[in-house]
Amino acid sequence: MSRLIVWRHGNTDWNASHRVQGQTDVPLNAVGRQQAVDAAELLIKMRPDAIVSSDLHRASDTAAALAALTGLTINYDKRLRERYFGNWQGLTMTEVAELHPAQYDRWQHGQEVGGDVETLADLGRRVSEALHAAAALSPPGGTVVVTTHGAAARQGIGQMLGWPLEQLRTLRALQNCHWVELTHDRERGWQVAAYNVGPFTDRPVPPPV
Repeated sequence: MSRLIVWRHGNTDWNASHRVQGQTDVPLNAVGRQQAVDAAELLIKMRPDAIVSSDLHRASDTAAALAALTGLTINYDKRLRERYFGNWQGLTMTEVAELHPAQYDRWQHGQEVGGDVETLADLGRRVSEALHAAAALSPPGGTVVVTTHGAAARQGIGQMLGWPLEQLRTLRALQNCHWVELTHDRERGWQVAAYNVGPFTDRPVPPPV
């Protein structure tokens, strides 16, 4: 049975202030760097065979904590980047609600936002393609760790599993530096083995943007 770990990056200052990151290249803060170290100490026990990461620094620097423990080289894939949020990027969610009320309402209800925000369909498609490519890097029965982003992780996993949007909306947002464990075998295909697993935290969950 093969295993794919889909790991959200550590905390950033924009996460902490509920500011929309999207594809803006925001670095980890001190909390996020420590989260990455703590999570890596758990993930190394899964004996990963490969590490793949979004090329945005908050993800690649998270992956680097695990690479330092395993000695593995990180493979970068731009398809694992976060959803492109267009003119939302850099705004707090409060500002988004004030400046783009119709778009914000659609986002709140899990609908396509419109404007220059990347569609959920396009996001799911590109991230799912990256996840399948990452899984192919391990030998049969191996483990691959993929470092990505909150919205990207949820939509990409949903596409892999064939879940409708309504089902995806029942999943709580991934916490920073937490992950989803997927397993695969010939009879059942991809299945969720664990969700929102990671180092202990009592911090509020930032939105996956």
